[in-house]
Amino acid sequence: MQKNVGTTDKRVRTAFGAVLGIVSLGTLGGVVPLPELAAPVFGIAALLMLGTAATGTCGLYALLGVDTCPASAGGSR
Repeated sequence: MQKNVGTTDKRVRTAFGAVLGIVSLGTLGGVVPLPELAAPVFGIAALLMLGTAATGTCGLYALLGVDTCPASAGGSR
């Protein structure tokens, strides 16, 4: 897959993934007062955000035709 996630998008995804991961762990530890079902949901969402930030590709972006990567279409990404 071609990279379709730009630098700013990666930073936002990393920050959002980290927050979701902390909330997930906090829910498991009983610190965050959310239902127990929220912990795996937030955990999976955190892994998806961090994974797409690390790889620079987003499957949903590819399906929708979105590209936040500033590289030119003909150049390498």
